[in-house]
Amino acid sequence: MGKTLLEVTFPGGKKVDAKIERFIIKTDQAVWAGGEGSAPEPFQLFLASIATCAGIYALSFCQSRKINTEGMFLTMECEWDEERKRYRKFSINLKLPEGFPSKYKGAVIKSMDLCAVKKHMIEPPEFEITTS
Repeated sequence: MGKTLLEVTFPGGKKVDAKIERFIIKTDQAVWAGGEGSAPEPFQLFLASIATCAGIYALSFCQSRKINTEGMFLTMECEWDEERKRYRKFSINLKLPEGFPSKYKGAVIKSMDLCAVKKHMIEPPEFEITTS
C-alpha cells in the first residue's frame, strides 16, 4: 500500500479540512466550542470510522454469501469514563436482517472484529510530530 498523504487546511473559524486522495473531509467544532457546528468534529469522525469500518466488514460478509441485507443496520454505544475523560468502551451491535442464517451469527461477529480501524487502536502506530 505504501504511504498515504493527507493535506490539512484551515478555511476559517474553527474549520479544519483534510484532503485524502480526491476527497475533502470537512470538520468544524460545536458552537459551544467556538465553531459553527457546520460539520462533524474530528473526534466524531474517529467514532464514525470505527462504526463504519465494522459495518463494511459485516456488509461484505453478507454480500459474499449473497445474504439479503435489507433492514440490516449497526449501532455503536460509546461509554464515557468521567474520571479518565475518555471513552472506556465501545459496544457495537449489528441488527441482523430478517432471514439471516443463524449458523453465520458468530462468523459475522468475527468478520466485524477484523476492522482495520480497531486494529490500529489495539496496536497503535508510532506518531512523529514535527514543524517545517
